[in-house]
Parts: sequence; C-alpha cells; structure tokens
Amino acid sequence: MREPDRIIRLRTVLSRTGLSRSTIYRKIAEGTFPAQLKISTNGTGWHESDINRWVADPVSWRPREFDEIL
Repeated sequence: MREPDRIIRLRTVLSRTGLSRSTIYRKIAEGTFPAQLKISTNGTGWHESDINRWVADPVSWRPREFDEIL
C-alpha cells in the first residue's frame, strides 16, 4: 500500500534544500520551486513529494500542472 504524501513545514524545507527563506519565496514567485499549501489560518506547508522532486532535479523541475499540459 502506498504511503500518503506528508505535508512538511518551512523549517524542514530549509534543511532539505539548503536554500534560505527569501530564496525559496523568490523561486516560488519565479515558478521554479513548488508553491506552498495553506494548511491553517496562519500555517503553510509543502507536499513532501514536491520537495523531493525538486531536490532530485532542481534545474529542470516544473510544476505538475505544467507536466500535464505537455
């Protein structure tokens, strides 16, 4: 059985990517990093699988929606 996709918070994303907070948000705005999800009124997180895909190949990473269009 497949494990559910976990939601990870900014601190974990920072440690896994080695990027700074400002760089992550700049890359999100550029469309070169996975966008965060709103998980509560004041909280956001990322799908762990999206971050893993980005870490595996940051140069050619594209949002999943982009992959579905092609």
